[in-house]
Amino acid sequence: MNTTVARLTVRGLLGRRRGLLLLVVPALLLIISVIAANTDGDKHDLTVKILGQLSLGTLVPILGLVVGTGAIATEIDDGSIVYLLSKPLPRRLIITTKLAVAVAVTWVFAAVPTFVAGLILYGTKDDLALAFTVGTLVSGAAYSALFLLLGVVTRHAVVAGLAYALLWESLIGNFVKGARTLSVQQWGLSVAEAVAGEGAITADVALGVAVPLLVVVTVAATVFASVKLAGLTLAAED
Repeated sequence: MNTTVARLTVRGLLGRRRGLLLLVVPALLLIISVIAANTDGDKHDLTVKILGQLSLGTLVPILGLVVGTGAIATEIDDGSIVYLLSKPLPRRLIITTKLAVAVAVTWVFAAVPTFVAGLILYGTKDDLALAFTVGTLVSGAAYSALFLLLGVVTRHAVVAGLAYALLWESLIGNFVKGARTLSVQQWGLSVAEAVAGEGAITADVALGVAVPLLVVVTVAATVFASVKLAGLTLAAED
């Protein structure tokens, strides 16, 4: 971690416009949870659907996209990244610091509301609130790394990230069973299943597959982003 890089990243992520956007989706999740908690439906099914689809399936990838790309893509687009690249800092340190900030912000705006929503909907029964919170933590870290990488490799990071989140994660990943093995959302759901009470959550990807893939994707995206940023430095110096 580098404190200067971290401070600049936090300032950029929590600016007025992006800060408001980060609050909108968590607020919607909590509002929907309060409404659902006061209905007569099956509370277990409601909790699994809301936390699985709205939180893990929508809130986390959207926040991961906003935060992950916002941590570096904006600086590259407006040229302010040159300030950091001119400092005697290892490029991997810039990436790991920005990723740490992105992950922390994603956790605050996704994992905390998910836990609160779970308590509102179902209390502490079957550890559902805790399970989906843990699933949100691990998937949020993977999403942050993936979208941070997109912010480095393309100037159209938001468009590419939306295409990935909407087409692959939400559409193909939910309806094509074979594709779920390569879905961050499904990996997070697998971790949530392991934490929850027996039979409380059903996941299609085995935990022994989900955890290694989460680690590999997060680490690989971080390493590749560091390599690409180093290449951007060379291009700038030329």
